[in-house]
Order: sequence, then C-alpha cells, then structure tokens
Amino acid sequence: MLNNKSILITGGTGSFGQKYVQTILKHYSPSRLIILSRDELKQYEMQQTFNAPCMRYFIGDVRDADRLNQAFQDVDYVIHAAALKQVPAAEYNPMECIKTNINGAENVIKAAIANNVKKVIALSTDKAANPINLYGATKLASDKLFVAANNMVGKAETRFAVVRYGNVVGSRGSVVPFFQSLIAKGEESLPITHPDMTRFWITLQGGVDFVLKNFSRMQGGEIFVPKIPSIRITDLAQAYGPGLKHEIVGIRPGEKLHEIMCPGDDSHHTIEFDDHFVITPSITFFGKDIDYRKNRLEECGEPVSMGFEYHSGNNPDFLSTEQILTFAEEL
Repeated sequence: MLNNKSILITGGTGSFGQKYVQTILKHYSPSRLIILSRDELKQYEMQQTFNAPCMRYFIGDVRDADRLNQAFQDVDYVIHAAALKQVPAAEYNPMECIKTNINGAENVIKAAIANNVKKVIALSTDKAANPINLYGATKLASDKLFVAANNMVGKAETRFAVVRYGNVVGSRGSVVPFFQSLIAKGEESLPITHPDMTRFWITLQGGVDFVLKNFSRMQGGEIFVPKIPSIRITDLAQAYGPGLKHEIVGIRPGEKLHEIMCPGDDSHHTIEFDDHFVITPSITFFGKDIDYRKNRLEECGEPVSMGFEYHSGNNPDFLSTEQILTFAEEL
C-alpha cells in the first residue's frame, strides 16, 4: 500500500518517528518519506542515520497552517505525531499545549483536505480517555477533531482515523530511562508513586506496526485501541532494580491510578476485534453508512457489553517481572 507513495509524519524526529522511518525503509519503497518537525538539531542528527534518497526533512510547526499546506502537497498518507506531551509542562503552560495539540490538529486537518491526502492517522494517548489533566484534555479535543473531520470532507476521498495506546517502553521521558539513570547513579531506592499503580505497556515497534496496519483497516472516523499488556509499577521497579527499596512518593498532579483506553461511557460505541478495539463515532456522517463491525481487511468484530471498560487495572494480560525485561528487548 505504501510503495511508490508519498508519506509525511509530523513530529517525525521523536521516538515514534524514528522507529516508524526505520520500519518503512525496511519493508516499503516510498517515493517520498517526509519528516516535518520544528527542531533543526534533531533533524540534523536524524539525517546521519536516515538519509535514503526518498527522505525529505522539512522544518515546520503544526501551528503554522501555511507551512503545513505547503508540506502536504502531493502527499498520500499522513501520520500526525507532533504534540506537547509532558503532563507537568502542559499544566504550567496550558495555552502552549492548546496551540500545538488542538490548533495544530485543526491545521493538519485543513491541510490534508486542501491537498487531497488519501488517509490521515493521528496518534492519541490513553490520557485522552476520561482526562484529568490538560494534556489528556487537549488530546481528547484533538481526537474529536479528527473524527469529525470525516464529515467535513464532502465528496473528497480524504479519510481520518485515530490510534490510541498507552505508555511506550523506553521512549524519551518515560519511566524506564528514568529508573535506569537512577540505578546508574548508584541510588539505593526507586521512587514509586503508588504501590497499586498500573499502566498499559507497548513497544515502539508494536505501536508502529499497529498504526501501519490501521491504514489498511480504516474506513474513517475510528479510534483504534490495541489489546496490549499491563504492568504494575512495583513489578517494573523490581525488574530493573532488583533488591532496591521502593520509596512511595505519592500520585503526582494529573496522574491516575490506572489508565483507561476504552471508557465505560463509550461502551455503546465500542466494538471488540481479535487483537484490538474500535471506538466508533458518536456522530452520524452525512451521506455515509459505515458498518464498523467489518473493516477493510474483512476482519469482523462484535459490540462490547454495556458498561464495558478497558483499563490497565482490569486488563486480563499482565506482565511478570521476567516478562517485562523480555518485552523491553523487543524495542
């Protein structure tokens, strides 16, 4: 599907973008693979590794609608990964987070429609489900924008979907590098926010593969949620720092005890497939009659029961301490 196509990723110098580019260059032959981001140093560093003839590096910000419109010319597929993601930074700089995560999403949508992009997938987060912090609230607003965009296209072929998943093992700013840095410094304890805290867990490669497959699955308007394992924070600390003490520091502002990906309030819009869930649009698209129980890969799903909720605490799949370390090797 991606051979001889032009592909663009916003925020492409991040952890996801680098793994995504590595995967695309290994398995496909795109005509252009465009990295759009605002950090020239990260682009320079990335070019030292990824310099195939199809690679293009555009300096630009998703806040800049004109630059996006220029960058999206003759593009077939877009992955929107650019976002301000740090929860404390968003709380202290709310308007900056809103400008990037909400206004930037609107700009991506408008540029995609104006340039007849075939398909757009926006990356979301489990924090967008029943959000309690500003970052999650902005990503929920972004999700709603991308879903509703399918009603803005008229007769155009552009389609939009969202992929939502949990914490990415080893990504920049995540807990694993933090624990590793403390251990390297010789610390005798690791900080634990709450002994009962759980999180969803996915590798970078798992996230990339899920996004790529959903380009083939999507009809437009879906929020795709993978079935992935959970971890207990205490097990994570034990896996990386066996024998170290655990210092309970308390739940930080904006944090949840368990993360949610499919809220109970959305259960009447949720369809379960073998390896993922789909949250269908709550609005009706004019002139479109879409049966989301069967996707474009002919995979079939069934509605979940009323009140069903998929969160990291009730997940039937938990990793043991041994599995956590094995799981990390898949990075």
